[in-house]
Amino acid sequence: MTKTAQTAQHGPLHGIKVLDLSVMISGPLAAMMLGDQGADVIKVESPGLGDFMRYLGSAKGGMTGIFVNNNRGKRSLVVDLKSEQGVAVLRKLAETADVVIQNFRPGAVERLGIGYEDLKKVNPQLIYVSISGYGPDGPDSGHRVYDNVIQAASGLASVQTDPRNGEPSLFRTLLCDKVTSLTAAQAISSALYARAAGNAAGQHIVLAMLDAAVSFMWPDSGMDAVLLDDDANRTPTIGQNYGITRLKDGFAAIAVVSDSEFRGLCHAFGRPELADDERFASMAGRTLNASELVPLMTELSAQQSAQDFVQRAQSFDVPAASVVALADLPYQPQIMNNKVFLEREHPVAGRIREPRPAARFSSTPAQAGGLAPTAGQHSDEVVAEVGLDAAALRAAGVIF
Repeated sequence: MTKTAQTAQHGPLHGIKVLDLSVMISGPLAAMMLGDQGADVIKVESPGLGDFMRYLGSAKGGMTGIFVNNNRGKRSLVVDLKSEQGVAVLRKLAETADVVIQNFRPGAVERLGIGYEDLKKVNPQLIYVSISGYGPDGPDSGHRVYDNVIQAASGLASVQTDPRNGEPSLFRTLLCDKVTSLTAAQAISSALYARAAGNAAGQHIVLAMLDAAVSFMWPDSGMDAVLLDDDANRTPTIGQNYGITRLKDGFAAIAVVSDSEFRGLCHAFGRPELADDERFASMAGRTLNASELVPLMTELSAQQSAQDFVQRAQSFDVPAASVVALADLPYQPQIMNNKVFLEREHPVAGRIREPRPAARFSSTPAQAGGLAPTAGQHSDEVVAEVGLDAAALRAAGVIF
């Protein structure tokens, strides 16, 4: 039967079948990335509420923006997994699947009879991914989490502490959910390679959002904490020096590390002589005399027009960019050059704007998958593909 959800027919994962049992973002976004790379992704939802992202935030025609952003390229099957027949349907689908992704709380899928050990019996080649907040065991494993909770537990909120008042803060983006998605997608690709190379059959990938967040944060935020000996020469982390530069009519991010970059910045300010000032001529001098340099840079910045200054800074090879508002992002020249966004018509949500898959493959191109499905849009065709009677299952209240 012809699949109605568009996939990248020549993408690197063409021929891979994924059962996405997950909700929210941590699992669905990982599955969507696999779909963009050519996998056939079947989103398995429960009757009734299903994936809560269908109801959260801005919406049109019953389709929310956040659901669109995390579920394109999937076919939707609504099946009652609390019934024996529903579990039987999932097991039948698992027989020919390559990947299963679920992010229920630890123990939930085992109680339903659809855990790794259950599905491994029907398909030993299956790659099964279990995503949870804290992991499958330990003192916090049973606790409910959302992204902000893991930001706090992982140390990410601490990294965002305001040095002026000592108050931690949260990233205003679902960082831990998305980092977990990226980690899951990479792990799945590795497991698929291991299976293809004969290094393993199927396997169980266990992924905690907490672990993914710590692994993401540590390479730079832990640059001091990684050194355990007392005699280590300690300096602030790179991120601790981050700040937004306030200009006369806007804001910019500017990074000056090397002496040549500092010289370029001084030229951009129209004060080239500062680069030869013995207090600031070297990196060590600028660090030692930061109490004098920072107020001076702040004063000079406040005199600069944002657009003109950033262009001047870049002309002197200084890393700099204006702060771009989200609404202005699609119209930035480099964004337009890279063709980051695509626009298309969704049958219920109307005109939508989405980013294309970020990675560009020269031989197996990825592409944005088909439009995010309505609940149960593909239930009949999905079960029919594995030889089940869709009409009988629908009449029995097993699929919807």
